[in-house]
Amino acid sequence: MAFEGLASKLQETIKKLRGKGKLSEKDIKQAMREVKLALLEADVNYKIVKNFTKNVSEKCLGNEVLNSLTPGQQVIKIVNEELTELMGSKESEIDFSQNSITVIMLVGLQGAGKTTMAGKLALHLRKNKNKKPLLVACDVYRPAAIKQLQVVGSQINIPVFNMGDKASPVDISKAAIEHAKKNDLNTVIIDTAGRLHVDEELMGELIDIKDSVNPNEILLVVDSMTGQDAVNVSENFNSKLDISGVILTKLDGDTRGGAALSIKSITGKPIKFAGIGEKMSDLEVFHPDRMASRILGMGDVLSLIEKAQQSIDAEKAKELGSKMLNQEFNFEDFLTSMQQMKKLGPLNKLIEMIPGMSTKELKNVDLSQGEKELSRIEAIINSMTLKERRNSSLVSSSPSRKKRIAKGSGTTIQQVNKLLKDFESMKKMMKQMKGMQKSFNKKGLFGKFPF
Repeated sequence: MAFEGLASKLQETIKKLRGKGKLSEKDIKQAMREVKLALLEADVNYKIVKNFTKNVSEKCLGNEVLNSLTPGQQVIKIVNEELTELMGSKESEIDFSQNSITVIMLVGLQGAGKTTMAGKLALHLRKNKNKKPLLVACDVYRPAAIKQLQVVGSQINIPVFNMGDKASPVDISKAAIEHAKKNDLNTVIIDTAGRLHVDEELMGELIDIKDSVNPNEILLVVDSMTGQDAVNVSENFNSKLDISGVILTKLDGDTRGGAALSIKSITGKPIKFAGIGEKMSDLEVFHPDRMASRILGMGDVLSLIEKAQQSIDAEKAKELGSKMLNQEFNFEDFLTSMQQMKKLGPLNKLIEMIPGMSTKELKNVDLSQGEKELSRIEAIINSMTLKERRNSSLVSSSPSRKKRIAKGSGTTIQQVNKLLKDFESMKKMMKQMKGMQKSFNKKGLFGKFPF
C-alpha cells in the first residue's frame, strides 16, 4: 500500500489522542514529535516537515481544540487539512486545448516508466475524457524503445507515430502533430527519451521540442520509490522546462511517500496522476484530499464509488439483483457477479478505501486467502456444464457429477459440496429478504423509513 509506514505511524499517534477525554499542551507536543519522526522516516523534505508540524501545532494549541468536547477529532481534522494542503489542496486537470490539438510531453529520468505511462495516460483520456489520442515515439536512443511503445499501443488499440531512430525528436514531434490533424486525432502524447537531469545536451533537446511544438502540458514522470531523490529530480526538470505537473509511478508499492508529500511544496507544481499497478488501466487522477484521508485511515469512499461506476455494468448489476430477490439466481449469474467484482481490483486496494480500516489491522489479515477462495469458486463453476450452472440440483443429487467437477477444477468433492451448501443458504436468505420486503410493502412501512 502507498504510504504504508507513514500511515501506520500517523494512525497510531491519532489513536492515542482519540483515547484522551481532554488534551493538554504536553499531549499535543508529544503527538507532534511523533508526527515529525513519521514524516522524516517517510523521506519527506526536512523543511517541509518543520513547517508542517509548526502549522499543525499552532492550530492544535488554540482554545477551539483544547477546550473542545472532542479534541482528538479536532486534531484529526487539522492534520487532514494540512496534509491535503501539502499535496496540493485539490486535483489538477489536464489543460486541454479548446480549438486545436492538445499536446502532452512526458519527460523524466531513464527507467522512470514513461513509455508504459504514455499508454496508461492515453487509455485514461480515451476512456474518461472521450479523447482520440496519438502516441509519439521520440525516444530514438534506447534500443527497442520504439518497438516497446508500439506494443503498448497495440495492447490498448491506440495508434503510434514514429519515424524510426534516425530522425530528430523535434522533427518527429512536429510531424506527429500534422499526422494527428490529418487523421482526426485530438490529443498527442509525446514519449521522450529518458535522461539524467545533469545531462545538458539531452535536456537541451527537451527544450527544443518544447519550443517547436508549444505543448499544453509537460508532465514529469517520477518513480515514487526513489523518495527524496524524486524531489531533487523534479526541481531540476522544473527549473529547465517549467513543467506543468507530475505523474507518480509505483504508488501502490511499499513506498515511504516522501515524494508525494514534498513535490508540490518544492516545485509549486501539482501531482496530476498516480500509477497504482501494472495493468494499463491502473492510473488514477491524484486527489490530495482523498489521499490524505487514506493516509489517516479515514478511507476513500468517493474513489471506491467512482471505481464501481467505471468497472461495473449498472444494467447487469440491476438484473442480477432482481434475479437474486426473485430466486432466479443460478451459478451462471453467480459467475457473472464474481467477474463484475473482480473488475474492481485486488481486495487489499479496495479495503484500504473503506473508512476505519487501518494499515496496521490490514497487515495482519491475509487477503490472499479470500482471493484464492474466489478463484477456487470460479474454477468449480467453470467446470460445470451450462445445464448444471442453470440448475444446481443436477449437481447436488449426483455424486458422479460432483466427482467430475472436482477433478476438472482441481478441487475436492468436499469443496464442491461446500459451494453447493453455501449457494443454497444464500438463496434461502434472499427468499427471506423478499418476504420481508413484501411484508413492509403491505404495511406501508417503506414510506416511513429512509431506505
